[in-house]
Amino acid sequence: MMDKFQYNVGEETSKKALKKAQKAAEKAAKKAEFKSQKASQNETAETEGKEDEDCALGLYGTIPIIRSEEKKPVTHVELKKLSKSLANQTVTIRARMHTSRGKGKQCFFVLRGGDETVQCVLAVGAKVSKQMIKFVCNISKESIVDVEGKVVIAGQKVEGCTMQDVELHVNQVFVVSAATPRLPLQIEDAMRRETEDDDESLNIKVNQDTRLDNRVLDLRTPTNHAIFRLEGGVCELFRSSLRNQGFVEIMTPKLISAASEGGANVFGMKYFDRKAFLAQSPQLYKQMAIAADFEKVYTIGPVFRAENSNTHRHLCEFVGLDMEMTFTHHYHEVLYTIGNMFTQIFQGLRDNYAEEIAIVNKQFPAEPFKFLDPPLVLTFKEGVQMLAEAGVEMEETEDLSTPNEKFLGRLVKAKFDTDFYILDKFPLAVRPFYTMPDPHDNRWSNSYDMFMRGEEILSGAQRIHDADFLTERAKVHAIDLETIQSYIDAFKYGCPPHAGGGIGLERVTMLYLGLDNIRKSSMFPRDPKRITP
Repeated sequence: MMDKFQYNVGEETSKKALKKAQKAAEKAAKKAEFKSQKASQNETAETEGKEDEDCALGLYGTIPIIRSEEKKPVTHVELKKLSKSLANQTVTIRARMHTSRGKGKQCFFVLRGGDETVQCVLAVGAKVSKQMIKFVCNISKESIVDVEGKVVIAGQKVEGCTMQDVELHVNQVFVVSAATPRLPLQIEDAMRRETEDDDESLNIKVNQDTRLDNRVLDLRTPTNHAIFRLEGGVCELFRSSLRNQGFVEIMTPKLISAASEGGANVFGMKYFDRKAFLAQSPQLYKQMAIAADFEKVYTIGPVFRAENSNTHRHLCEFVGLDMEMTFTHHYHEVLYTIGNMFTQIFQGLRDNYAEEIAIVNKQFPAEPFKFLDPPLVLTFKEGVQMLAEAGVEMEETEDLSTPNEKFLGRLVKAKFDTDFYILDKFPLAVRPFYTMPDPHDNRWSNSYDMFMRGEEILSGAQRIHDADFLTERAKVHAIDLETIQSYIDAFKYGCPPHAGGGIGLERVTMLYLGLDNIRKSSMFPRDPKRITP
């Protein structure tokens, strides 16, 4: 009995021990598995951390505002100087972010500097991270950036860029000045070619008011750069032509005590305790310089006209190119001097600004400007006769209306193949009081206009240089002598016979390039509805 009990107790103890051992083994297995999982997680986290490390730190970002804290040697290369000759060289360029697009582990972006554009390539590598790619793709258009990269000869022609045989393989990008992400107009849209509506194209256009309201952006287009380089060329050629003929450049007041051209089209203002006006013309001062024996003078400066004319060719403020000179026997000595000066200007533009003309024509197509050497001169009577033969009825001494002026320009082009011509001997009744009448027929005057593409760009004449005769003519025009007394007095002490004219710079530029609106050739135009920006 006792033996059986002892056997049962031993068997039960053995079972309990086995269970306990099994539990311990299970617990140890779970613990080992937990440790294994934790170790695996730590290893994964460590690997992922290594993958997230930015290998391009310090090679991209936004630099602090440049406040001229220190002087450094300039090592930047102008974008326009990139070429095959710099292949495999590392350069740094400062330019605008024109466009950008991400593609997988790459970013393609275009830099713009002035008229030139170049394609840049950024790809993930040993020193370019995903974070850098993301940063560059998110740089807003028109931001100014410093980019370092290697100049590489393009494997194929780079379409859409002016530099088509090279590209930049980038390794550093820093934002110098960030543009607001939301632009009021897109530069690509402002650069689009203006043609007739095409159903097959998007035909996206930026209207004129949007351009002028955001002129700083609009002026960034290559076309605008070309327009204003050429416009500067007109001034330079005007100066050089006259300077080479012995003309002296003078500066004249723009604040005057009486309306220089008479009439109501003048801006008035309070000048301390009296009234003053903005000069409509440097006319009086050119003639005073002639009376002071300067013989040949010219001036370039602003001219103000308070004309409520909302047309394609009128401005309330424009740049006047004015000249005046003495002559010996006949005012045609002056007429041909001016005409030949225009020929020199047109030749200079054709020969020295061909690239600018091509850039403008790419966006605003126009026929090449044609001119004769020497220039064509017609009398007013001959012009009226040409219009009559074409079916236009007008009085012989009636002034040309704008439509008739343009139509006559087309007739002249068709007959003489020139866009520039001179119309001489205008009716006296349509000219200012200081214009010398024709000595043989008082219906006519010693005056002339000059035209480009059928629109007037210069009005000139022989001026009356005798004080008594000037007073007489002012009375005929019912002008209050008190308002022009200082002008008349300039001729009381002897004055040589003289003539001259005034030119509108913006109009010359507009018509030479065949533009449709003078606001395209005025950097910040002023018209009856616009006085900003």
